[in-house]
This record gives sequence, C-alpha cells and structure tokens, in this order.
Amino acid sequence: MQKRRYILLLLLLLLMLPASAQRRRERAYWHSEWVVENGDSIPVFHLTPVRKYARKPDMRRYARMVRAVKRVYPIAEEAKTLMASMEKELVALPNKKQQKLYIKGIEKRLVREYTPVIKKMTIYDGRVLLKLIDRQIDNTAFEIIKEFRGGFEAGIWQALAKVFGNNLKTDYNPEKDDQLLEQIVVLYEKGLL
Repeated sequence: MQKRRYILLLLLLLLMLPASAQRRRERAYWHSEWVVENGDSIPVFHLTPVRKYARKPDMRRYARMVRAVKRVYPIAEEAKTLMASMEKELVALPNKKQQKLYIKGIEKRLVREYTPVIKKMTIYDGRVLLKLIDRQIDNTAFEIIKEFRGGFEAGIWQALAKVFGNNLKTDYNPEKDDQLLEQIVVLYEKGLL
C-alpha cells in the first residue's frame, strides 16, 4: 500500500513538472551589476519600467504602438544608413546627370525591396514609420523627397499620402506629441521590448 502511494506521488510530480517548466518567466530587470561599497559586494538591479493604465483603451493604444515600433524601427534605421551613404556618394559624383542616374537606381532598388514590406503595413504603421524617419534623419519624408526628386513630385506624394490619411510633413516632437513614442523607441533600443 505504501509503495502505491509513493508511485502515485511520483506520477503526480512528473505530471506537474512539464506544466511548470513551460511557464515563461520574464525578468523583472533589464540590467544587473555588482557595486563594491566599503569592501562589500552589493548586487544592483535596474528594474524594467512597469506601465499601469486605468483604462483598457490606453493599454491597447500603448500595445499597438509597441507593435508598430517593432515592425518599422528597423526600416527607419536602414533609411538612416542609406541616407548617409547616399549623401557621401552624391558628393563624390561630378555632375547633376550622374547624380540623377544614381538617385534613380537607388529608387528602383528601394521599390523592389520594400514594396512587399510596405504593402503589408497598416496606415498606423506608416504614420509611425514617418515619425521614426524624421527622428532618425532630422528631415520629414516630404523634405527628403523634395531634396532628391523635386518639389512637384514631393507634392504628388503628399497628396497621395493625404488620400490615405497620412501626412509626409509630419514632424517628430518628443517633448510634446510624441512623448510616448519616444519612450517606446528608447526601450526598444535598449532591448527591453
């Protein structure tokens, strides 16, 4: 009888083991370090910020923005590096004709690479992308198009963006309108999201 109890207890423990092992535990801290103070080693944990919302719509808005930043931040980073390399190349080219050919080649490559990605984006993702491009490059999308393709074409793209509810002239303002976006981007850059 006693042997059966031990076997039953062992079976119950084995059944409970996979369930507890499957739970994913997230760290409550994003960085830890040791500080020596008066000859004592003290662990210091930098805690991950916790967001608490009184209303569900605010929580959903935050989660939606986090998802959008995760999707489009790599594109904005790539735009930053591409702009830097393009400016170096354009300065090295001797005349306007070669510069225009170079810009057209870059444009064709971008259309080929990013058309499938942009087709899968939502309008909200596009808004976040425009703000992040302004954050990374310090120029709005309208100014970038105007600089490389001319004012008329920039106006056409602005009109098309307006039809779909976007604005290429959207500025990124981390102190006022885009405080939440800036906080999310900083957390994403630190690897906390």
